[in-house]
Amino acid sequence: MVLLAILAGIPVAGFFGINQGQIEELELGAQKEGKLKEEYVGKKKQAINLDLHRQQLREIDTQFGALLKQLPNRSQMDALLVDINQAGLGRGLQFELFRPAGAGIRRDFYAELPIQVRVTGTYHDMGSFASDVGQLSRIVTLNDVNINAAADGNLAMDAVARTFRYLDDEEVAAQRKAAAGAKKGAKK
Repeated sequence: MVLLAILAGIPVAGFFGINQGQIEELELGAQKEGKLKEEYVGKKKQAINLDLHRQQLREIDTQFGALLKQLPNRSQMDALLVDINQAGLGRGLQFELFRPAGAGIRRDFYAELPIQVRVTGTYHDMGSFASDVGQLSRIVTLNDVNINAAADGNLAMDAVARTFRYLDDEEVAAQRKAAAGAKKGAKK
């Protein structure tokens, strides 16, 4: 009996000893196959929706272009400032202060230009002025609005009109160069 157990045990032990590496390799292959199937299904879903994604990308590009047109460039800023001024004068408001605050604040691809404004007039004229500014073809916002009684019986409105312009390619390149220089300086 012992001899039969030894004779049967040797081939069984040999089988598992020799084939154990292959069994582990087979299990790893099965796991890899599952991962590859999941990856395939994900890519297949993307491929099925590829035309939809391309259409959405075209729509986003169109919308971005339309929004970008609302941002004036450097040469159009003077005309925009005149438009803001005309919106107030057209409503009968008197400008006591209209001062752009320097070059503004630069962001990634646009610059924000704050303009300090102080006007006097009636309440309804100020409301109409704010509405007219909101309907300009360019993006202009009125911030930090403060309305007080003026000496002549009218109201005085202090506000910061913020307008935005996109940066020229040269300005964007200079900004990136400055950021790269700042990173190099910070690493040292």
